Amino acid sequence: MISDARAPVRLPPLPGAIGPIRPRPRWLEFRLLGLVAVALVVGSISLGATVNGRFSLFDTQGLLIYIAALFASHAAQVLAGRRTDQILLPTVALLGGLSLLLMQRLPQDLVTQTLFGTRFGLAQVQLIWLLSALAMATTIGIVVRSDRWLRRYKYTWAAAGVGLLLLTFVFGMEINGQRLTLQLGPVSGQPSELLKVILVVFLAGYLSENRELLVEQDSRVGPLRLPPLPYLAPMVAMWAIALVIVVIQKDLGAALLFFGVFLSMLYVATARLSLVIIGLILFLLGSALMAMLITHVRTRVDIWIDPFADPLGAGFQVVQALHAFARGGLLGVGLGAGLPEIAGRPPIPEVHTDFPLAALGEELGILGVVAILGLYLVVVERGLRIGAAAADDFRSLLAIGLSLVIGLQAFIIAAGNLKVLPLTGVTLPFISYGGSSLLANALVIGLLLALSDKGVEPPPLPRVGSRWRRIGRRGAA
Repeated sequence: MISDARAPVRLPPLPGAIGPIRPRPRWLEFRLLGLVAVALVVGSISLGATVNGRFSLFDTQGLLIYIAALFASHAAQVLAGRRTDQILLPTVALLGGLSLLLMQRLPQDLVTQTLFGTRFGLAQVQLIWLLSALAMATTIGIVVRSDRWLRRYKYTWAAAGVGLLLLTFVFGMEINGQRLTLQLGPVSGQPSELLKVILVVFLAGYLSENRELLVEQDSRVGPLRLPPLPYLAPMVAMWAIALVIVVIQKDLGAALLFFGVFLSMLYVATARLSLVIIGLILFLLGSALMAMLITHVRTRVDIWIDPFADPLGAGFQVVQALHAFARGGLLGVGLGAGLPEIAGRPPIPEVHTDFPLAALGEELGILGVVAILGLYLVVVERGLRIGAAAADDFRSLLAIGLSLVIGLQAFIIAAGNLKVLPLTGVTLPFISYGGSSLLANALVIGLLLALSDKGVEPPPLPRVGSRWRRIGRRGAA
């Protein structure tokens, strides 16, 4: 007897729909994390042998906690089952591990914090920030499945970022002549670190919406052909407001970073070389003007041109950094074997924030410095790859902009340490001490992980009647 009942038809899940969680192995990430763990263990043993005179881990507890957190992050992503990039986490993990080893090697009284009646030194505080950053990146990479909350409220995010900078300018604490830190109760941080992410989100949203007009239409200013000024003006105004506030705060590193990100994303979106040339000319003219008008900028430029003119005063940090690179040579003197303390302090002031690359260059050599810079290039390459594979313009520009934030920031501080550029106040991502920097860069990595997911929710279709309807349908397809 044949039944007329038909078998139920199983429809495929909608793209981006959250179904049952199925663990997905991430063997490449697991193997790379294993190599990272081995490298950090070898580095810690080398540090222990140099400092303590015996072959043992220099700080067993701190290192094991960090390695365990790395594999816990890996396990969380395996259980979440998302198909995200498997190279970003190990790359950032190695940078963070180098930071931990460096902070363990430096004098612990450079930074002290008291939490719940317990006093923590430099390495312990940095470990807490590293764990917090790792948790943030992992959570964002797993939880974020849609970018609607970013693209819809780009102006709100931009206004919030500028508002934070204004609050810092009015109520912030002044340290070394710079008003960069905002303290709210027991929590303090530098809003400029968060603003670099907000700026990328705003630029990605605005450029993706107006890309066709910026590329295909022209406004003539004398012999120059520029994008339509009415469409370019709001974006330039938002960037200029943030930049002016940062310059007033004398945070020249952030100003240079914002300008580089703005110019790079504008070129990526429009492919107009004329905009890059005009931007560079305006940057050089503005830099010369600020050097003439602002004493702080003029001092930085003078130190850059000839730090040996005042080697015991204004140029002391740069001179000591150059000596550290010279002592390291090609292969370095070994972890823990750098120049001993002078009068109980390290030879380079602010070595844990502004000059970590100089300290690592002395102990790991030029080859070690090249390897560290290569890790940043890997982060940039993964971000560009994620942007190239994105489903629409917004995600593509967002991924490219976020990766450029890491790459440009690393280039600016590395060039300052090596006397290629004037020294600025930005931090070396994932290596320099600082909670604001670590958490902001962890936000960047988390968003890149979320954007790299091959099963992420598709971009929203444009509203009916929009000039972007055809492009939106093509991108969804």
